[in-house]
Amino acid sequence: MEIILLEKVDNVGGIGDRVRVRSGYARNYLIPQGKATLATAANIAKFESRRAELEAKAAAELAAAQARAKKLEGLVLKIEMQAGAEGKLFGSVGTVDIAEAIGKHGVEIERSEIRLREGPLRVVGEHQIDLHLHADVNVEITVVIEAVEAENA
Repeated sequence: MEIILLEKVDNVGGIGDRVRVRSGYARNYLIPQGKATLATAANIAKFESRRAELEAKAAAELAAAQARAKKLEGLVLKIEMQAGAEGKLFGSVGTVDIAEAIGKHGVEIERSEIRLREGPLRVVGEHQIDLHLHADVNVEITVVIEAVEAENA
């Protein structure tokens, strides 16, 4: 299926690119999310008339993501959890916990923007995680998980 991208999509293309993708990907994800439209003659003309508006919107989103990235650079989050004697957590630290901890530092972040390389964090120590704020903006932060004694928690 041939489509026109209305915004930059990872591993597919940039604004205004006419690309061929699998029909299910286009029908079920790209078109309903407003990221693409079918490449018909009418839609091509409509896109060309809106190109400047879409590019300005994309530039504003990129600038906002870069500003958030500046605030998050070098951030070290400390999260306290109950842990066993060998340093294994009773439970795990996931995207919800990390998003809440970042929110306490004054930066709002969506759970979907957090990339945990090996899944939820289950041991005490330092962990590097990635934040995917925009198609062009990624930030790496450090999450330090500290053990809390059972009687204090």
